[in-house]
Amino acid sequence: MKTYTLGSYIDFLKQKNLVGNIICPETLFGQTVRLVSCNSKQVEEGTLFIVKGAHFRPQYLKDAAEAGAFCYVAEKAVEGSSLPFIQVTDIRAAAAWLAQKFYGEPWKRLTVTGITGTKGKSTTAFFINGILSAWEKKNGKPEPALISSFTTYNGVDRFESVITTPEPLDLEYHFYTAAEHGISYATMEVSSQALKYDRVLGVQFDAGVFLNIGYDHISPIEHPTWEDYFASKLKIFDQSRMAVVNLDSDHAQEILSRAKEKTSKVVTFSMKDETADVFGHSLKRDGGRLSFQVRRKGRDEMFELNMLGSFNVSNALAAIAVCGEYGVSTDCMREGLKNTKVPGHMDFYHSADGKLTVVVDYAHNQLSFQKLFEAVREDFPGMRTVIVFGAPGGKALDRRHDMGEIAGKYADFVYISEDDPQEEDLAQINEQIAQAVREQNCPYEIIPDRREAIRRAVYDSKVPTVLLLAGRGEDPIMRRGTKFIPFPTDGDLIKEILAEYDAQNPNS
Repeated sequence: MKTYTLGSYIDFLKQKNLVGNIICPETLFGQTVRLVSCNSKQVEEGTLFIVKGAHFRPQYLKDAAEAGAFCYVAEKAVEGSSLPFIQVTDIRAAAAWLAQKFYGEPWKRLTVTGITGTKGKSTTAFFINGILSAWEKKNGKPEPALISSFTTYNGVDRFESVITTPEPLDLEYHFYTAAEHGISYATMEVSSQALKYDRVLGVQFDAGVFLNIGYDHISPIEHPTWEDYFASKLKIFDQSRMAVVNLDSDHAQEILSRAKEKTSKVVTFSMKDETADVFGHSLKRDGGRLSFQVRRKGRDEMFELNMLGSFNVSNALAAIAVCGEYGVSTDCMREGLKNTKVPGHMDFYHSADGKLTVVVDYAHNQLSFQKLFEAVREDFPGMRTVIVFGAPGGKALDRRHDMGEIAGKYADFVYISEDDPQEEDLAQINEQIAQAVREQNCPYEIIPDRREAIRRAVYDSKVPTVLLLAGRGEDPIMRRGTKFIPFPTDGDLIKEILAEYDAQNPNS
């Protein structure tokens, strides 16, 4: 990796019109920067340290200085520190550009797909990655990189993600690692927060995918209005060469207009509009599979998914649209889609007596809740429907009412429980959900302990029931306060509880 002097970094930030005061002797301008970091635990000799984040403490800068940081970048001086200081007008933008320079714009060595939307980002990312994996394997090349809400893989590290879109230094590190290990493709989810707060600033997507837009992430600390949320999502086209747009989305014409304005090519997909470049039709269910036809480029071809939920076909169409433009063969598309399983999305479990079908799904906002209940009505008509869910603390405050309203409208019974309360009072979160459920005259119970809530939902189901465990999917962490606590996934919990249930009710 090429190294640069501190003066070179300062000049670079000046080019971006980000530099304010420079409280640093010119004798340091010639010093080589060995590392750019915002994590005091990772600092080494010759580090340029970035001061950012709501939880920053002056002690972190002190620790960084003791570990070898010789200068820091911040919007304002840190009280009590005598370390040389570069003041910037926007620390988020500065961090993104510094990450770009330090890692040498590694995304330029990859074909990068960025996916945004209120619902379906993870599923689409896994579908694209599955297709590209089949394609690269066929061509004797390494597995593609994946940056998703659940899993990150960069060619070396594979781990459970804790954030949808990483911070700039982490993101560029993943791109750099992937490129260094001969990887050609990277597929990533791009959240509205990442677009609004410059986590992906400077990255050019080969394909920017816009799946849909609903009502989510509206809160004082995220997006103050829906208009701000939508505007943030649309920014993906400002840094995309090609746009891939869902014509079935709400506000499709506004999305399409922005895509045409900002990108050099637009590819559309739809399950309703036959004029789309990629048109899905003739959907059929067969056991736990979906098959469907796709009309594109003068051909009509059949594909299969190893999951239910007709909304997943739309995500598959997005993947086909992207990979078709990348030149991937139809056989590899079929193989990739058929063999892809998205963890925590429409995972099915069944009791031995046949009375209970459990669906574990990551649905966690208004649009995904609506689609989940619609899928249950399609796949299990007439069955009693019960749901267990909660809402996170500190963000997307309107979700509590919206999810409670939809659950109360469609479910026969609702259990309200814990789901990442963070620094908010869990009882208050649950009561806000309960208020919306009550407005729909739906019976409910608040059971804060998630394991106990799921157990009660299982044992209270006396007639054939579809039980939905929503919001957490295969997330193995519960965020309580400022701590990330290991916690069983909903899949693990339901397997444990169903084993107990089946032992007590053998084929009854």
